[in-house]
Amino acid sequence: MASNQSISKNYMLLSPEKATLVDLIRLLVYRDIEKRPFIECPDERREESFLYRWLIFVSVLLQMFLYSVAKPLEQVGSAVETLLNLQSTNSNFLTVLLDFFQGKKVKRDEDSFLSVVGHADPRKQLDKDIKPGDIRYHAALSMMASKASYENKAYIQTTVKDQWKMEFLGFFDFWNVYQEKNTTQAFMLRDQDLIVVAFRGTEPFDAYAWSTDIDLSWYELSIGKVHSGFMKALGLQKDPADWPRELPADPRDKPVAYYDLRERLRKMIKANDRAKFIVTGHSLGGALAILFPTILAIHGEDLLLKRLRGVYTFGQPRVGDKSLGEFVEGEFRKYDIPYYRFVYSNDVVPRVPFEGGTLMFKHFGTCLYYNSFYQGMMKKEEPNKNYFSLLELLPKILNAVWELIRSFIIPYIKGQEYKESGFLKLIRLVGLVFPGGAAHSPQDYVNASRLGSPTVYPKI
Repeated sequence: MASNQSISKNYMLLSPEKATLVDLIRLLVYRDIEKRPFIECPDERREESFLYRWLIFVSVLLQMFLYSVAKPLEQVGSAVETLLNLQSTNSNFLTVLLDFFQGKKVKRDEDSFLSVVGHADPRKQLDKDIKPGDIRYHAALSMMASKASYENKAYIQTTVKDQWKMEFLGFFDFWNVYQEKNTTQAFMLRDQDLIVVAFRGTEPFDAYAWSTDIDLSWYELSIGKVHSGFMKALGLQKDPADWPRELPADPRDKPVAYYDLRERLRKMIKANDRAKFIVTGHSLGGALAILFPTILAIHGEDLLLKRLRGVYTFGQPRVGDKSLGEFVEGEFRKYDIPYYRFVYSNDVVPRVPFEGGTLMFKHFGTCLYYNSFYQGMMKKEEPNKNYFSLLELLPKILNAVWELIRSFIIPYIKGQEYKESGFLKLIRLVGLVFPGGAAHSPQDYVNASRLGSPTVYPKI
């Protein structure tokens, strides 16, 4: 494979911040999408069908809404996170609230300060019954690392060193050349000769991250089309002319996700002949986890690909088209790299961006699908692949009711380590209105990686 893959002249980039409702209505009326101010694509682009324009309309409208509520949503998230931590780290919540309103300083311990995701599932310990050599070990460790990636550096470091008895290799906050700020986080750990790279996923109150998940923007490489938003998060070039194998010097010296992580892996692998690594992530982090080795393959990183022992993603959105999938699967077969894409029940995120008709987004790799009883099965595609089906609405609501009931009885069936927090029960209650939203919680993916039968895995 050539060390550099140029992007063709075919692309479509959506800029919801440039759109108005009038522009959106015109998009539905007129077929020449290149004339819309919020769509960047080649002038010679062919006219698109109404279905395609309708899906762009929905995507942009949802993104416009998310942008409009981004700031208040962030403030709500910060308040919820603060209150949850005040309650968990102080014995008397009413006293804490009184002190808070009186302006008294309330203690905050970074080692125990949890994100909203962490409060939904506060488990720290690895499953004591799944040890190295178990066919489930890499997946179970990957999911716990993916869950831990949502937390602050001090919490992750303490968990890795004190709970997991592994080596903490660093927490990284990466630069996004599009948004001119740090937006991508990841951390690395080492379990003997195994290095784990875990990307942080979509945070619940981050409107911009959710808008990336539903964005329909794409670039076309010679090996297929790829979602542009996820490539932005990896820090690849703002100008879609090419993605260089080596990053040009930047006077700002900002760390960029793909290049920084790749260099760290190069050094560690060259220093240890036995070293190998796996890549993982939940939600948006899962998209970055599969695209990271994809770019390694595009750049011909033979040494790294030979040491890659697996990609494990959980609740991952679609990242490209069929051609991209065929390229990645071919490269993974060549280097014998397993790629498992875990999907739990009605989780909405693996079902976006949409597939079908004129849309090119399509999953690839091995799908390990788990129903709400945590029964696993290997599939090419998860059921109800685009989520928005009226025929599936009632079954999804009934399933959400069962998940709420299960949250009260699971510790008596599976053990106290599966006890769900009151906060997660509240999320499941909200999930009755939006079935599939609560199913995206890391809690269910941790349970699936532990309770699912080992026979679902085709290989280690």
